[in-house]
Amino acid sequence: MKLPQLGASAEAPFPPPQRALIEPNGLLAWGGGLEVTRLRHAYAQGIFPWYSEGQPLLWWSPDPRAGFDPRDMHVPTRLARWLRRCRWSVSSNTCFDAVVAGCRAPRRDDPAGGTWITDHMREAYAALHSAGDAHSIEVFDGDRLVGGLYGVASGAVFCAESMFSVETNASKLALLTLAEVWSRAGGHWIDAQIPSRHLASLGARNISRAQYLELLARHHAPVEWPPGPK
Repeated sequence: MKLPQLGASAEAPFPPPQRALIEPNGLLAWGGGLEVTRLRHAYAQGIFPWYSEGQPLLWWSPDPRAGFDPRDMHVPTRLARWLRRCRWSVSSNTCFDAVVAGCRAPRRDDPAGGTWITDHMREAYAALHSAGDAHSIEVFDGDRLVGGLYGVASGAVFCAESMFSVETNASKLALLTLAEVWSRAGGHWIDAQIPSRHLASLGARNISRAQYLELLARHHAPVEWPPGPK
């Protein structure tokens, strides 16, 4: 099957997500650009961009996909004990660019690894943030940024894009804070895209693409991002 190429216009339609490839799971189309309008259309249809430097711009809609009900996060016992002792502070939307930079940096377990957050992607999500669609959660130890995450709000679904941690448990605290913030705002779902053991340990469950598209359709009304964690 020939992979569809998107049109040059930011308003060019995407192929139906149901036409995504089985292998690699969810690959739907290539090309186009990362304009705010196109990204809004993509996330509203359960589609997101993901590619590496040197590759064409690739668009995905995997099946299944992982996610959370923000009101039903699981906190393991050991993590709960650590949280009670934790003196870190959390905030939202105070340093979006720094969070994206943290997510872009090589991981501690793969210092030589590359990143899918290209310069073009970084600029695109900064534009989405300026437009009010993309948000970040930050975790600070004093004045030092030790972890965080960022993603895109599409109606009452928050599409988490990436998270990072330079100290143990910082990304988990960011994710739990996101759940509290998003639930308080009236959000119904946090999309985590690709299933993993790490996400499952915090209560993520897999749903089919069809279920995810139904969630997006049912909860498409905009949710106002709250001023910050309590």
